Amino acid sequence: MVFSSVFKSYGSAHLLNNFRNSIQATVRFCTLTVSKDGVSQSHSKTPEGATVANKKPIDFTKLDINLLPTVMIVGLPNVGKSALFNRLIRRREALVYNTPDDHVTRDIREGLAKLGDLRFKVLDSAGLETEASSGSILNRTAAMTANVLARTQFAIFLIDVRTGLHPLDQEVGRWLCKHAPGINLIVAMNKSESLHNDTNSFAEAATEALKLGFGEPIAISADTGLGMTTLYESLWPMLESYMNKVLDGNSSQDENFNQNCDSCKVDEESKVPLQLAIVGRPNFGKSTLLNTLLQEDRVLVGPEAGLTRDSVRAQFQYQGRTIYLVYTAGWLQRGDRHKGPASLSIMQSRKNLMRAHVVALVLDAEEVAKAWRSLTHAEVVVARQAVEEGRGLVVIVNKMDLLKGKRNSVLYKKIMEAVPQEIQMVIPEITGIPVVFISAIDGKGRAAVMSQVIDTYEKWCLRLSTARLNHWLRKVTSRHSWKDHGAQTKIKYFTQVKARPPTFVTFVNGNTKLSDTYVRFLTKSLKEDFDMGGIPIRIMQRSVPRMSGGNNSKSSQSAGKTVERTPSDKRSVLV
Repeated sequence: MVFSSVFKSYGSAHLLNNFRNSIQATVRFCTLTVSKDGVSQSHSKTPEGATVANKKPIDFTKLDINLLPTVMIVGLPNVGKSALFNRLIRRREALVYNTPDDHVTRDIREGLAKLGDLRFKVLDSAGLETEASSGSILNRTAAMTANVLARTQFAIFLIDVRTGLHPLDQEVGRWLCKHAPGINLIVAMNKSESLHNDTNSFAEAATEALKLGFGEPIAISADTGLGMTTLYESLWPMLESYMNKVLDGNSSQDENFNQNCDSCKVDEESKVPLQLAIVGRPNFGKSTLLNTLLQEDRVLVGPEAGLTRDSVRAQFQYQGRTIYLVYTAGWLQRGDRHKGPASLSIMQSRKNLMRAHVVALVLDAEEVAKAWRSLTHAEVVVARQAVEEGRGLVVIVNKMDLLKGKRNSVLYKKIMEAVPQEIQMVIPEITGIPVVFISAIDGKGRAAVMSQVIDTYEKWCLRLSTARLNHWLRKVTSRHSWKDHGAQTKIKYFTQVKARPPTFVTFVNGNTKLSDTYVRFLTKSLKEDFDMGGIPIRIMQRSVPRMSGGNNSKSSQSAGKTVERTPSDKRSVLV
């Protein structure tokens, strides 16, 4: 049974034929239907050919993501856990870098695995080393992994087949038995493509893996995708049994998730999740803030700068709203030159920043007090980039607890007053940026941060009717006194063409265009009258051809023309 699973997972037919006569009595025959993503979906058959009927067939693709089971990938450092995570979620989201003397992954990453028609939540974890010294980074990551593993139903124990069963693998196996005794575990031998021509090596590796005591191992290759069919076959019965128990326990909701899943999908799509990105310089308390928002220890925290390397994505519920949180690694200072995982993490941070709806820029109150300035060049670049991409911006001043006390009372008040003013001065592209002062290490400030984030997001999604805008426009122009009314360009009408961010179009006569002063006046009035401060506003200009009243033929021709953009049409980002 061991050899058949190993050979079948790799897909080498000629190797399987060599052993078929000796293990035919125990081989499980399957009918395979290759899906679009290359994973074969199997239906188990008995040796006589009778199909095993499932009592409750479940379509995982239609289940609510909150009900899906969780599978955690564990193992020693540098065995390919992040590569398997990327393979399962079908994106290169986790950093993969060959560092024999260092560990790239330090936090818990979460994603939605798509293995054929199987769906489940998958967690990527840091490498486990049971002999790590107390207080070290490895010791802290192991403790964090143990806490998350205790709430997980299933796990994939990954080992490196090229090096064979390492004594530390057996230590990790005993560690798993101690910290997760009731978990359903699958042993996967990764990097098996390196031994595809060596039959004896496969047999020896499979025999050694049995010593772990977790049952028959499977052979996979996270880099090439080989063995994903066997992983599918190993996970399916366990996940299906788990989901049957979950749905049977919620009998009132059983029909909603099995017979009427389409309505569940519509309800899910009707509420667009808010995507929040947390950015800032290293060691400013971003990890502590993330754990405070999630109300659990998901990322590693400590006094060391640059602990975070991966961009961690997490999902949580706040006041009935789904929040997708993207936590990025600390941005490098200008002029810093780093190679390897550090440079990859910076590139990943900038990429994930553009996926967010609202960007939370974290500052250090102690650094602000020492430098007597709120933003450095790097932070100004991040803030302006977010504004140029049309994202909402919220500034969070962390570590305010370090400025409490009688000695710092005056300094505390000055920072509360000076930071918003300086932010407005160095980022003139956007006005009314909300600033929140918190102390994440005390576990406080979650409500204040989320209140400002949701408020900014709702402004970012705001839509105004054309009738309301034109009524507003008449009031605004009537209360403003222009130096030369005759020379001032007249707006035919004003409308909003899209939200996220709010984008407006002004239709003017002929080939004329609004002056920059007039555009700034409109954006300022929009911000004040509709409470749209703190978000970028885009205003575009289009021309309406003039109608010739003296010539009917020309009038009819002009009337048939559609609205055209003038060559001077520009998109401006102003507030």
